[in-house]
Amino acid sequence: MHYSRRSFLKHTVSTAAGVSLATLAQSSLLAADKAPLFEISLAEWSLHKTIFSGKMNNLDFAKAAKQEYGIAAVEYVNQFFATKATDKKYLADMKSRASDFGVTNVLIMIDNEGHLGDPDPARRTKAVENHYKWVEAAKYLGCHSIRVNAHSKGTPEQQAKLVTEGLRQLSEFAAPHEINIIVENHGALSSNGEWLAGVIKMVKLPNCGTLPDFGNFDTYDRYKGVEELMPYAKGVSAKSKDFDADGNVIETEFRRMMKIVLDAGYHGYVGIEYEGNVLSEPMGILATKKLLEKVRTEFS
Repeated sequence: MHYSRRSFLKHTVSTAAGVSLATLAQSSLLAADKAPLFEISLAEWSLHKTIFSGKMNNLDFAKAAKQEYGIAAVEYVNQFFATKATDKKYLADMKSRASDFGVTNVLIMIDNEGHLGDPDPARRTKAVENHYKWVEAAKYLGCHSIRVNAHSKGTPEQQAKLVTEGLRQLSEFAAPHEINIIVENHGALSSNGEWLAGVIKMVKLPNCGTLPDFGNFDTYDRYKGVEELMPYAKGVSAKSKDFDADGNVIETEFRRMMKIVLDAGYHGYVGIEYEGNVLSEPMGILATKKLLEKVRTEFS
């Protein structure tokens, strides 16, 4: 077929435009299918004042996370349902409510069940066994982990050995339930990133890891600490307290911290844990969420 120059150019431009539109459409589909760099969850402790005051209870947490904050994943705190770990009716209600609102149950933070590194063997065993019911509750709720503490007494070396023993025993119990035992930097020696990372290495079990918290490092360098804990992270806690006029957290450089998180290859849940006093809990949660979303967009 013979083409005039004008026809040829028209055909070429039309074809190029078609290819461009097809390419753009394909790129848009790929972008839509691309998983986010990380997911955002809400730690229940962000609302501890509201819950302790009686203005909200644990059963309403999943609904609040989704409807009030637009967050579809939650991290529970056992203090808010401390006597319900073996109450199947209560747990079924929790599970049903989360499901009804399309909310994922991520983990349960465990406190007040004894020291996993207690120097007394009987008390240490009792502490470990006290956590069993929470492993089973987490499994029932569909969580992937329980967060525990690594408290002990003695020299750093002695505490490391004791905590390792407790964590190993608990992790071995949790393994058949497909539940992770994750340790947060949460005061005393656990706020030393090098020490805690060393303990996890000593436990040497795949379901025992860390929950690096952006705060809780006392005088220890928080960026160094998170970097040391990230190789074992099965969760991340984005702690926030105060914000500047531009919406940035004052005490932690979130961009720097999230770069450390992402550089470690982590793309799971990053939990909002607001603990400030200047903003209300709802405003603090929303401010932290906005900052995390902004950082996520910048890094994408």
